[in-house]
Amino acid sequence: MSNFIYNSYCVEHPGVVHVYQAADDRKSAAKRFSGKRGASALLLAALVAALMVVVNEVAHNWTDGHMLGAWVVLWVAAFMGLALFSAPARRAAMTARAGYRAWTESRQQAAADERIWNAALQDARLMADLARAMDRQGN
Repeated sequence: MSNFIYNSYCVEHPGVVHVYQAADDRKSAAKRFSGKRGASALLLAALVAALMVVVNEVAHNWTDGHMLGAWVVLWVAAFMGLALFSAPARRAAMTARAGYRAWTESRQQAAADERIWNAALQDARLMADLARAMDRQGN
């Protein structure tokens, strides 16, 4: 009679598996990130922080007996700032992003035009095609 022993050895190190899973999670999180929401949240946080600094400076000048009132005013100002600045911050972030995108596209178009023009300086046929196209645009 013979007995067979089957050992199942791990072929992958658990630490390596965790590192690969973390890398995959990081990639999927980066895909889910919305630049519009992140930029508007950052702008909103900056505006509310500036408002909080102003309210803190005003409340700091009050006497010690009014500390609870100053604390309440500070938090009311924080929540009102969140409510008032959320939509304008989102619009400002979207406008800035659209402006940057338009600027990037115009720079890419200018670089492409420059490459075509440099190629046309070397090739008479391409220069003739460009001349005809510019004549058509002028008419």
